[in-house]
Amino acid sequence: MTLGLGIDIIEVARIKASYERFGERFINRILHPNEIAYCLSHKEPAPFLAVRFSAKEAISKAFGTGIGAQLGWQDMEVGRRESGEPFVILHEGGQKLLAARRARAVLISLSHTQNYAAAVAVLESMD
Repeated sequence: MTLGLGIDIIEVARIKASYERFGERFINRILHPNEIAYCLSHKEPAPFLAVRFSAKEAISKAFGTGIGAQLGWQDMEVGRRESGEPFVILHEGGQKLLAARRARAVLISLSHTQNYAAAVAVLESMD
């Protein structure tokens, strides 16, 4: 059963501009070290940074909280299986919300082009 659904789309240029202006301070605020390493391993990291930004927005919408006191940027991480499939890793606030909502997982789908990044997140019930 679905408990929550979130979607987000962002212009890659917006994230690229923030990264160029604020550098490490920006990416350290929104991403975990594994996410940073993955994104920066690409010749053009902006689409990969943007899609993770979008993913975290979608996850926060699926929880119904937005990003703030209950669920911060560092409470969510997007992992990547060997097959390329993205998956959600929840930390601290994310784990608390998952338990409070009696949910078992957050499923995610990501997509990006040179200009746009989008993500959809589904909060799945334990039942």
